Amino acid sequence: MKNLILLLLIPFSIFSKSPDLTNDDLKSTPPKIIRTCCSFGNELKLAALPFIKFTDITSFEQLGQHKYLGSEAEMNGIVYTNRGGFVDIAHLRDIADWTAYLYKLISKTKADGRTKFELKLGYEGGSKKLVLKIPSDFSEENTIKLAGKIAYDISVWHEIATWYGNSYLPLVPERYSAFSVEDAYSNLLGAHVGMEAIKSELPYEEAVTKILKQKLIDLQPVKSYEETVAAMEKVKDIWWTDKANLPSGKVLLKREFVVYGDSLWPRLLPEMSDTKAVALAIYSKTDQGQDMNDYYDIKIKLNHKFPYRKIFSDPSHPLYKKQGRTITQRDFQTLISAGTSQNRKKFPIDEYQF
Repeated sequence: MKNLILLLLIPFSIFSKSPDLTNDDLKSTPPKIIRTCCSFGNELKLAALPFIKFTDITSFEQLGQHKYLGSEAEMNGIVYTNRGGFVDIAHLRDIADWTAYLYKLISKTKADGRTKFELKLGYEGGSKKLVLKIPSDFSEENTIKLAGKIAYDISVWHEIATWYGNSYLPLVPERYSAFSVEDAYSNLLGAHVGMEAIKSELPYEEAVTKILKQKLIDLQPVKSYEETVAAMEKVKDIWWTDKANLPSGKVLLKREFVVYGDSLWPRLLPEMSDTKAVALAIYSKTDQGQDMNDYYDIKIKLNHKFPYRKIFSDPSHPLYKKQGRTITQRDFQTLISAGTSQNRKKFPIDEYQF
């Protein structure tokens, strides 16, 4: 996939060891996706080429050094962990890099003495832009948490956009992978890794490599590639099926729509006790208790794939009968709830997810 655009290095921060960035990069828009990966399942067939099978599985021991914006040497894929469920390492790395990118953007806004900054984020389900509203006294710790929160919201939007039928390439549907059971947890784990890497005194890539390894150790990864394959096979015809071919939306039998709250829980194998699961915090408030949403807006002017009037049909909703089709991250949950109802008859959806 296209590379993530770099940002300006902010030398005043004693915490950050993020990659060097250039002035011109502020004028460019980051891409939607950095790394290409991963389809949930094992030996999945492609509709047009059924003789080719896809398995995006790796192992803890195979994982390579982190490279900002990605590298084949990273050896990305899905790993099963006993306390964090399936973890998509490519998703994790993407959001770690997004967190570093956004940290630089917020820090640059503060360093320039500006209270507001706008950045176009390209087109995905509609035209997108990020509006920052950062007070001059916004602390370093809050800056890091805000970067992670925005990065996570951007990942949630990708799931929403694809669930409503939007795709990166024309005529190549991505709905089949939207809200896969491991997506949200992997993305949020990436935000946590990115935030810790920013605080590290190590160079950014080295810090992510070290922190990622330790996070997985804490989640108790299975020892081998074969064990993740075995874990994937245990949920065959329960969470996914090979009776449908990619990119059919019927490959996934279970999806995870619970992506917001104070924390996020992983989905473990059915026979595993939920008491072993490790929850991840969603930093929705500053250290002073202020709503993080007050400091930014991800503004999206929805395209025709979203039935705007139907989604915002509740008279109590602020967007009821409002012209313009523009929403923010505050409306994401409304779109998720409406989208599950809209697609319930089209695709298998686990009823317990609503």
